[in-house]
Amino acid sequence: MLKRDPIRKVLYRTLALSLLVTSFTSCKEGGISQTETNAPAATLWLTNPDKSALFERQEADLQFGENKNSYPTIEVDGAETFQSIDGFGFTLTGGSAMLLHQMSPKQRAVLLQELFGTEGNNIGISYLRLSIGASDLDPEVFSYNDLPAGETDVEMEKFDLSPDKKHLIPVLKEILAINPDIKIMGSPWSPPTWMKTNNNSKGGSLKPEFYDAYAKYFVKYVQGMAEEGITIDAITIQNEPLHPGNNPSLLMLPEDQAVFIKKSLGPAFEAGNLDTKIVIYDHNADRPDYPISILDDPEAKKYVDGAAFHLYGGTIDALSKVHEAHPDKNLYFTEQWIGAPGNFPEDLKWHTENLIIGAPRNWAKTVLEWNLAADPEQNPHTPGGCTECLGAVTIDGDLVTRNPAYYIVAHAAKFARPGSVRIKSNTPEALPNVAYQTPEGKTVLIVLNTGASAQNFNISHEGKQATTLLRAGAVGTYVW
Repeated sequence: MLKRDPIRKVLYRTLALSLLVTSFTSCKEGGISQTETNAPAATLWLTNPDKSALFERQEADLQFGENKNSYPTIEVDGAETFQSIDGFGFTLTGGSAMLLHQMSPKQRAVLLQELFGTEGNNIGISYLRLSIGASDLDPEVFSYNDLPAGETDVEMEKFDLSPDKKHLIPVLKEILAINPDIKIMGSPWSPPTWMKTNNNSKGGSLKPEFYDAYAKYFVKYVQGMAEEGITIDAITIQNEPLHPGNNPSLLMLPEDQAVFIKKSLGPAFEAGNLDTKIVIYDHNADRPDYPISILDDPEAKKYVDGAAFHLYGGTIDALSKVHEAHPDKNLYFTEQWIGAPGNFPEDLKWHTENLIIGAPRNWAKTVLEWNLAADPEQNPHTPGGCTECLGAVTIDGDLVTRNPAYYIVAHAAKFARPGSVRIKSNTPEALPNVAYQTPEGKTVLIVLNTGASAQNFNISHEGKQATTLLRAGAVGTYVW
């Protein structure tokens, strides 16, 4: 059965009381009451590093008013806007889908509603990444066109989505019933082995003579998923193209990716009248030159929507380098893992600062963690695949445990819904943050306290100010 993670209610009540006391004290220091007629009030959803609050709505709303004090102030300015948001979520690996599909229908329905619904305590995942063929977190390696040694199929006559029809597609259909508007990205870990220089799922490169065949493979994938009622909003051309040591994997250098786009994939999507976006790179922030070099080629650039990033190398501000070089192209953050068994305080802090806050402040339209689900031993995975990738949830039959990535993503996904626009906010010392205006006109502010002690601070918006408190390492999402 489903069980919520244990929460120390006494500490929770103590924290709620401390917020009220701090707010009252701050108002006394300012000499003016915070509570004013018609002043807006902000709800606070809180996660503490000691788990005393785990993405919990606090009982006391924050009242905006005219109070003055000497605390640091986050100024939120909706007049200056940046990129719109496509969504926050996870990779739904084949293994994740298998574990979900093997749950009892009743408990799976409850969990999927919690993950993808937006009402109540549901966390509202709004974007998913899929593997095109197997990722390293599938039980086995496969493509949609596996052939006996020596055979080829350049016309994709034997293309077959059957491996995804066992678990992935049925689970996706249940997700789409909850959120029909969820956006989906597909990413391949490897082409069919007969297209590769080493005829192996691991490593090797795509043979130039099969560029057109591989482009047809992508077209067949998008069309085949559409026939199942699943819209693929975007594809990346290769997961981690500079990491051929995974299983499956492929080495694809930037000059090769550029040729593949402009000579084969772009024209094939155009001929097939596909609206699916083509996204390049899909690897670490230490090589912004990779996507920039492709976008510098006008024949390739015309087919490209933007570039995707991971953060196993480099720093998150590298995304802004790509934006500055090509501001007309979109940026996506598509993958970051948490190693089992997890370190809740450190994972919460690092991922919130660098991904939930850092990636959007550097122009990302998505933030996706890796991966949605695994079992208690971090299975399944391919031979040579990741053995330590901790899912956002651990699924053991019908028993579900929520892990750090669940709460990290929840702080953004539930309230910064698709179509929300990032707006300007300053960053006082030790209070990194990001702010949004939602399509419904609400303001959302996500704040992390990176300091060594609890921090009082103000939130200022449209001439009104509210005072609040976050413990060291805590994350708060404020909505008004």
